[in-house]
Amino acid sequence: MPVLLLNDDDVRTRLDAPTAVRAVRDALLAAREGALHAPPRVRADLGGGHLVFTAGHLREEKLFGFRAYDTLVGAEQLVAVWGSDDGRLRTVVHGDELGARRTGAIGAVAVDAAAKPGPIRLGLVGAGTHAWTQLWAISAVRQVTEATVAARRPERAEAFARRAAEELGVEVRAVRAVEEAVRDHDVVVAATNSTVPVLDADWIAPGTHVTTLGPKTVSRHEVPAALADRADVLITDSLAQAAGYTEPHIFPAHRMIDLGAVLAGAATGRTSPDEITVFCSVGLAGTEVAVAAALWEEVHQRSHGAPSASTVPAPTRTAS
Repeated sequence: MPVLLLNDDDVRTRLDAPTAVRAVRDALLAAREGALHAPPRVRADLGGGHLVFTAGHLREEKLFGFRAYDTLVGAEQLVAVWGSDDGRLRTVVHGDELGARRTGAIGAVAVDAAAKPGPIRLGLVGAGTHAWTQLWAISAVRQVTEATVAARRPERAEAFARRAAEELGVEVRAVRAVEEAVRDHDVVVAATNSTVPVLDADWIAPGTHVTTLGPKTVSRHEVPAALADRADVLITDSLAQAAGYTEPHIFPAHRMIDLGAVLAGAATGRTSPDEITVFCSVGLAGTEVAVAAALWEEVHQRSHGAPSASTVPAPTRTAS
C-alpha cells in the first residue's frame, strides 16, 4: 500500500468537519481511558527557535505518529502516521490546515459538551484561520442560528462573513465593536494572537460558553483573568499541557477540569442554563495523529468504493 501524501489543498477538500470532530472526540475519550498515550511536547533548540514535536499512540486503533512544527521561521507543519501492527507508514500530511482543523474540532467538541443545548448564537472575535475552523467545526455539532464576527481589520471580518455564507451556508454579520460580537451570545470564541485582553469579562452574559484559543499566560492573554472569576466551570483538553507552560496559565489550574472526563461523565460540566463555561484550548497532543488517521481512512475507503464512515456525531450528554 503506497504512502498517502497530503497537502493543505487535500485537507481542505477531503477532510469534512464531522470526520474531524468524531476523531477528536474519540481521542479525548481514549486519553481519558488511557488508550491514547500522548507525552508532553518535546522541543529541540535550533538557536533562535525550536523544532517542536507532539506525539501520540492510539492503542486500540493500532496507530501512532507525530506532529512537527517550528518556532524559527514559521515553516509548514508535518504530521506522520504509522500502523503499530505492521510498522508501515500510512500517511504524511504537510502544511498548516490539518492542525487548524484539529483545533476547530476540539473547540466544537467542547461547545457540544459545555454550551447550552440546542441551536446557538455564535460570536467570533478574530477572523483568521482559527476563527474559520471553529465555525466550520461548530456548524457540524450545533445549528448556528445567528453569528457575528469582529476583527481588528473590519475588511477581514466582512470577507469572513462572505466566505461563511458561500462555503458553509452560515449567515454571519460583520460588526465593528468586539462588544457587539460578544454580548448576548450563547457561544463566544476568542481566536486572536493578542497579548492583551480583547474583551471585557462583564460582556459575557449568564449562560454563555467561551472558548479561548490565543495567548493565555499571566503576561500574555487574549481574555481577562477576571473571566475566571465569572466562570462557573473551567475546562481544558489537557490538564498536563495547561500546567506545563513555561509561564503560569492566566486561569487557576486547580479549577480546571478535563474535557475528556466531561465527555465520559466522570466530571461535571454545565449543570444549569445560567452558568458560564470557559474552554481553554491547549491542543491535546496526539489529536493531530487521530485526525490525520481518520482522513487517511476516509480517503482509503473512497478509493476502494466503500461508503464513507463520516457522520455527524451524536450530541454529548447535556445538563437538565
